[in-house]
Formats: sequence, C-alpha cells, structure tokens
Amino acid sequence: MEIKHISVMSAGKVMGIICAAIGLIMGILFLLFGSMAAGLVAASGSDGGGLMAMGGVMGVIVLPIVYGIFGFIGGVIQAFVYNLAAGWVGGIRIQTQ
Repeated sequence: MEIKHISVMSAGKVMGIICAAIGLIMGILFLLFGSMAAGLVAASGSDGGGLMAMGGVMGVIVLPIVYGIFGFIGGVIQAFVYNLAAGWVGGIRIQTQ
C-alpha cells in the first residue's frame, strides 16, 4: 500500500485540532504556575499577583486558539509539500497485515 496523496484541508483540520489540544494543555500549565506565582507574590505583600493569575487565565483561552491556527497552517503546508514530493519520487509505502 502506498500513500500517494494527502487531502490538504483534511490534514490542516487534523493538525489544527491536535495543536489546539496541546495549546490547551500548555494553557492549563500556565494557569497552574501563574496562580502559584500570584500566590507567592501576594504572600510577599507586593502588588501584581492578580496580573500573574490573569495571565494564566488568558493562557487557557488564547493558547489553544493560537496553537490551533498555526497548527492548521502548518498542516496545510506540510500536506502540500508532501503531495509535491510524492508526485516526484512516489509516496510513502506502508505495510499492513
């Protein structure tokens, strides 16, 4: 079996979803560490802890969107380049049972 062509839009959608999921995980990590840092800043009596916590909340919202957009664009470009290369040298051969 040989993969000769990859649908460009299909690859873009799949990569967009995968990257958005990774962005959500990263956003959650930002939220956790931002909240922890905000607590430390508040405990020291300094101002700015709320800004750190808000950055973490924004990370959960913004990072999945940004990662998803760039993942879609990257998937489209990769599928397009693969289709060009597969046209010149042949597709990827896979063996299934």
